[in-house]
Amino acid sequence: MPGDVLRPRRRTWRPRVMWLSGRPWLPVLVQGCFNLRRLIAACTWGGCRGPMAETSSTGAEGAAGLKTPAQQNGDVSGDASGELLSGSPEPVGPGVEPAREDGKPTQASEEQAPVAASGSGKRKKRRDATRERVVPPPKKRRAGVSFGDEHFAETSYYFEGGLRKVRPYYFDFRTYCKGRWVGHSLLHVFSTEFRAQPLAYYEAAVRAGRLHLNEEPVQDLNIVLKDNDFLRNRVHRHEPPVTAEPVRLLAENEDVVVVDKPSSIPVHPCGRFRHNTVIFILGKEHQLKELHPLHRLDRLTSGVLMFAKTAAVSERIHEQVRDRQLEKEYVCRVEGEFPTEEVTCKEPILVVSYKVGVCRVDTRGKPCETVFQRLSYNGHSSVVRCLPLTGRTHQIRVHLQFLGHPILNDPIYNSVAWGPSRGRGGHIPKTDEELLRDLVAEHQAKQSLDVLDLCEGDLSPGLIDSTAPSSELGKDHLEELAASAQKMDGVVDAAPQDLDTMALAPGKAAETDFVNREIDPLCAECRLVRQDPLPQDLVMFLHALRYKGPGFEYFSPMPAWAQDDWQED
Repeated sequence: MPGDVLRPRRRTWRPRVMWLSGRPWLPVLVQGCFNLRRLIAACTWGGCRGPMAETSSTGAEGAAGLKTPAQQNGDVSGDASGELLSGSPEPVGPGVEPAREDGKPTQASEEQAPVAASGSGKRKKRRDATRERVVPPPKKRRAGVSFGDEHFAETSYYFEGGLRKVRPYYFDFRTYCKGRWVGHSLLHVFSTEFRAQPLAYYEAAVRAGRLHLNEEPVQDLNIVLKDNDFLRNRVHRHEPPVTAEPVRLLAENEDVVVVDKPSSIPVHPCGRFRHNTVIFILGKEHQLKELHPLHRLDRLTSGVLMFAKTAAVSERIHEQVRDRQLEKEYVCRVEGEFPTEEVTCKEPILVVSYKVGVCRVDTRGKPCETVFQRLSYNGHSSVVRCLPLTGRTHQIRVHLQFLGHPILNDPIYNSVAWGPSRGRGGHIPKTDEELLRDLVAEHQAKQSLDVLDLCEGDLSPGLIDSTAPSSELGKDHLEELAASAQKMDGVVDAAPQDLDTMALAPGKAAETDFVNREIDPLCAECRLVRQDPLPQDLVMFLHALRYKGPGFEYFSPMPAWAQDDWQED
């Protein structure tokens, strides 16, 4: 048909195989090229290396040395703090390569691949000699609050002289290598950032096996730190005493827990405080765990404190805080006769030192606003209601100092270190450095550095009181104690957790100290005798009276010092 004549023919391509001497020549050609490449490769890896081979090898080694920066994980601490990790990486044994989380081969395995293929003993020996220390990948941090029964069982409380005390205990500080530590030795890090102990102590701790790097005992403090190195340091820990006043429950439902926080007790672990905190007391004495603080109160401030039971509730209330839907009301007792009319203070507040925890009024500070109303006056001091409309650090205390009516027993903002006027009207006749020096010196003389959330190790050499009792031992003595500390660690690991259930004969006092962890040969605190504070010295006259938000309102009882019949000592 005509249509069939015009339709193009569909042709299928087929390879044409040419025959040479009765055999197809294409397979012969492919096999010859393959054999030629094998011959060239054998010459290259077998020692017949030309300039191009050297260049290629050097480029491969440089590429293998490149690393993808891993996520940095920080330290709990606060205090400075800072933040501590509860997890630790898996130990890496000899001949075991750590697997990457993305499933790809590690740098070490990539380097070993050409060595195995080369068959050259000399090349393999040279690579093994220059092989760098392998750092295991970081553990993923667990989201949320991570204090559980294993943390609460570290030690126990006892009560004495109106104070809540914590029995000394062993504690492992855990942290990943900070970015600023990379490339520096452990010796450098301890000498510049961990000055609470002399270097001789850390050397003794190494000999006692208390310092670990990636779960392997540190043998030399000169080891250089790398990205994702995991450090663990076992210390003998002493906590300052706090008031023996109980943490009372004001309300509890499926969403929140509301307590009446006593003065002197921090909300959560920070600085030298861990078990003497509201979080740990609620977990140990009320079996309330996995709580999320919804707002903060200074350690010396008492009153209403709220916790969320779930992360969802926490996020919901924090959103209300950001939208300023919450109302907070405080009550305090201040110096002198406060004005009868309502007073509003809008002075900006600047942080002088985060480490010491001191602020002052300054035009460079952040905007603040507090409304004050006098409730009573007894001829010497006034009870004042405070409504903070913003939430700056120490806002109420700094504004009252600026107004010339500091809180009656405020250990920071009613101190003579601020000068004759004690900061009234923002008049401070000294520099910030001089102010901090005088504040630290005052509390060091009173052995009350805990008020500033400091310890002696946080002080610069120029601020250390030479007349204060020294807890440092000579290097020779520390070397002698390292061996006994190493022996003690074995007994400590086997000691029971619940110290209150121990019953030993009266004649075994030394054995009691040895087993119950309260005495440690390397611990400087164990050699100091500190005078306990008086319970009334742990109370500051600032109290969170009311906390109100959409659908809830919680009150705390008015403290005794705010009553009309209260008498000053």
